[in-house]
Amino acid sequence: MSEVYVIGHKSPDTDTVCSAIVYAALKGYTPARPGELNEETAYVLDYFKVPAPVLLENAAGKKLVLVDHNEPAQVVNGGDQAEIIEVIDHHKMNFVCNKPIYVHVEPVGSTATVIAKQYMDKIKTNPTWAGLLLAAILSDTVIFKSPTTTDEDKAIAAELAKVAGIADVQAFGIDIKKAKASIKGKPIADVIHVDFKDFDFGGKKVGIGQTELVDINEAYDRKDEIVNYLNELKANKGYAMVVFIATDIIKEGSELYFAGDPAMMEKAFGVKPEGPSFWLQGCMSRKKQVAPPLEKAFTS
Repeated sequence: MSEVYVIGHKSPDTDTVCSAIVYAALKGYTPARPGELNEETAYVLDYFKVPAPVLLENAAGKKLVLVDHNEPAQVVNGGDQAEIIEVIDHHKMNFVCNKPIYVHVEPVGSTATVIAKQYMDKIKTNPTWAGLLLAAILSDTVIFKSPTTTDEDKAIAAELAKVAGIADVQAFGIDIKKAKASIKGKPIADVIHVDFKDFDFGGKKVGIGQTELVDINEAYDRKDEIVNYLNELKANKGYAMVVFIATDIIKEGSELYFAGDPAMMEKAFGVKPEGPSFWLQGCMSRKKQVAPPLEKAFTS
């Protein structure tokens, strides 16, 4: 049997990487990543002394299990020439396959929750697996502050914390978030692309990036850089719209920077932009609060 790679989306985050590692271990497959780790994910892997998954920049001719994504635009390069045998996810479906495969998608806060629910008996025997999945849940739910958070995420996280020996889940979550919660001194391209996803909204290419901060002033101080870079992306990469979400996890809201038609942003969010950005109180989730209204605006 040829090797099977478990891999997450481009611009890999903690949920995508940790879910790939644990699911691969459970199934006897090989964990992979389509790009470099961000600081948060690197912190988590170092904390649990787990090596990074193999870097797979082109998957043509490979067998793949997709975790934490299913949108074609988010699949590793060469994915359209690979054999996808499974999908494990927690996002909306935009996936087509020419044969029956195993697909497991649930409306919860992270892919780690989906995996933990299904394999808890085995995960309870391995504190490292439990710790990785706990970190992934805390990351994707923004320590349970994201509106994507469900009671199942919280219950599963509590079980995983006991197995992993994490006494203070809140403090552990804050430590994880602090690992990449600053953009000082970082190239603006790196800031915007560290968690960036492409979407197809009614045939229009839309890019949405996000970063989480403990002080939104770090983004305000670099507003011109952010806006200029978004406009360059739009002009050079065929985007109808590019959005960057700077989320303050303390204030529990986001500044939305954008390059594109302001009327489309007003249609999506009910806010008339007075410039290339605006504050949206309570906005924490790209998946639930930014991508869906933008898709509706582009397709209605």
